[in-house]
Amino acid sequence: MSGFVHRLHRPEQPNGETVVLLHGSGGDEATLLPFAAQVAPSALLLGARGRILQEGVTRWYRRITPVRFDQQDIRGEAEAFAGFLLQASAAYKLDLARTTFLAYSNGANLVAAMSVLHPGAVRRAVLMRSMPVLDKARAADLAGARFLILTGKDDRLYARYAPALEKVLRKCRADVDGHIVQSGHEFGDEDARIAREWLAAAPEVSMKQE
Repeated sequence: MSGFVHRLHRPEQPNGETVVLLHGSGGDEATLLPFAAQVAPSALLLGARGRILQEGVTRWYRRITPVRFDQQDIRGEAEAFAGFLLQASAAYKLDLARTTFLAYSNGANLVAAMSVLHPGAVRRAVLMRSMPVLDKARAADLAGARFLILTGKDDRLYARYAPALEKVLRKCRADVDGHIVQSGHEFGDEDARIAREWLAAAPEVSMKQE
């Protein structure tokens, strides 16, 4: 399916929810599985691996510097992953209306970009240690989509960019909750607790697939 290596984990007592996992730089399709099991123990978990290998590191798109990125690569991989989601939903009978993205760093950045580039592909997402990566993007209508952005207080890489990402998504009419976590760029138990509580309180979302 679109060349994305992936892994599916079905819980013993599924609740009909699906969580799609996108790792950070250097991760793979299994990296976020233990963390996601803490956040959503009854959800079906779909972990995917970024297709880009740059300097021996697995990524979702090529980077130029730690905070500057290959714009064509972002757009191409976002389109490819949006296509993968449609194929996966058909193959595994996933309900995209009951799907949440749980993504970290490089993977979270791709989810945010895909949200804007392909409105309707992302309805609900937990983005950990993320930043806006698109230099230019068309105005998108994300009304009905919900995002939880978790920023590490001491994250010297991305923390200063988190407010800009929140602004971009709110400008697109998305519902955005931002939280500061007592952490650096790494994620941990506090992230899991906040994400779990946010998902438990989240209403059903409905956006037309485009």
